Amino acid sequence: MQQFDQPSVVAAWSDQQRVAGRRVALVPTMGALHEGHLALIACAREHADSVVVSIFVNPLQFNRADDFDRYPRPIDDDLALCAAHGVDAVYAPVAATMYPPGFETHIEPGPLADVLEGAQRPGHFRGVTTVVAKLFLATRPHVAVFGEKDFQQLTIIRRMNVDLDMGVHIVGMPTVREPDGLALSSRNRRLTPAQRAAAVCVPRSLQAVADAFGAGVTDPAVVAATGRAVVDAEPLARFEHLELVDPVSLQPVQRVVAGTVAVTAAWFDDIRLIDNRSLASAVTSVAT
Repeated sequence: MQQFDQPSVVAAWSDQQRVAGRRVALVPTMGALHEGHLALIACAREHADSVVVSIFVNPLQFNRADDFDRYPRPIDDDLALCAAHGVDAVYAPVAATMYPPGFETHIEPGPLADVLEGAQRPGHFRGVTTVVAKLFLATRPHVAVFGEKDFQQLTIIRRMNVDLDMGVHIVGMPTVREPDGLALSSRNRRLTPAQRAAAVCVPRSLQAVADAFGAGVTDPAVVAATGRAVVDAEPLARFEHLELVDPVSLQPVQRVVAGTVAVTAAWFDDIRLIDNRSLASAVTSVAT
């Protein structure tokens, strides 16, 4: 496995892969790799001959300095996992390389970034689109694989890819979950045991939404209220939002239909967890 920390060097590696007729897949990460990331790597291998994983905790997408400072960075463990799972190259630049003195150009993501996560975290998606554009330019992939847990992020990146003629095939990977339904996240490792037990209320709230829709309820306010009640009943959780949106425009729906996406966020002390569920998917029970 090769390791790179400069854009020109990883670009040269990618060019060599292309000249050799090999398809390149990128798995962008912020490190602290878990089984969800490993699923992305396996998916990337199915779509390409050479897999490059980027590891970079992007300061531009954090709107809270404490969240950025506390984000886990077990780089040695991450490199070992990548090597063990057949990754061909890791691109792990430092912030000074990504954003050197004088850096001032950003990608503005448009109206898709003004709602949901964007409304709660000003500037977040501007940071996401900027770093993903730079990663695409450095690694020059044919394919890039992203998790569907960050549903709005995936939607925005797909839009950017089309609007800017980037020509990258974007693959969305279904969310990987713990046996009790909690979506895998690097932030989960910061939860105390009590908070971890409480955090299952997040997927259970989405289960309640799916159950309400499956029972024929189509009023979005009523459906959302059933999900919120699950989080409100958990003393260690603080509800932030649960909205039912169109999967393309991300705008609130007037009536819940198959394909509507429920997106939610909740806090456990200073740890914010997000999740989503498409109501087109089959209803499966979360462990109780």
